[in-house]
Amino acid sequence: MRYQSTLIAVKDVQKSVAFYQKWFGLEVEVDLGWNVGLKGGLSLQQNFGWLIGLPEESVVTRAHNMELYFDCEDLDTVNEKLMQDQSIEWVHPMKEYPWKQRVVRIYDPDHHIIEIGDNMIMVFKRLMAQGHTLEQTAELTQHPVEFVRAAVEGI
Repeated sequence: MRYQSTLIAVKDVQKSVAFYQKWFGLEVEVDLGWNVGLKGGLSLQQNFGWLIGLPEESVVTRAHNMELYFDCEDLDTVNEKLMQDQSIEWVHPMKEYPWKQRVVRIYDPDHHIIEIGDNMIMVFKRLMAQGHTLEQTAELTQHPVEFVRAAVEGI
């Protein structure tokens, strides 16, 4: 057995496809009408209740019990673009965690939480550019020294 993908229930599959294409550059791999598989392993399913044999009204929105995670190398630019789009509904604006990674969280059209964060390699490089040693960077980011070393050296 092996893991295949994540499927999320959506109300309007075409609206959701457009959202994930616009913000994350995800391309359609297979379009089966009510089910669209995006490259990278995310599937969007309209009429999810019907598919699994449960009442459609039982499909919960805004459950706040999972998120889809994306990282990027230039969070500031992504954040600026998101802030300019009045249709974006925010979970929270940019914040920095104790391990020095910055993230924003937004909702997709069906209120699934989307986290967009600094790529951790960029966090390591940013801290080292600020003068922190490899060991200090590992401590600040709560990552093993060898992991940080391999990441910044591209191993």
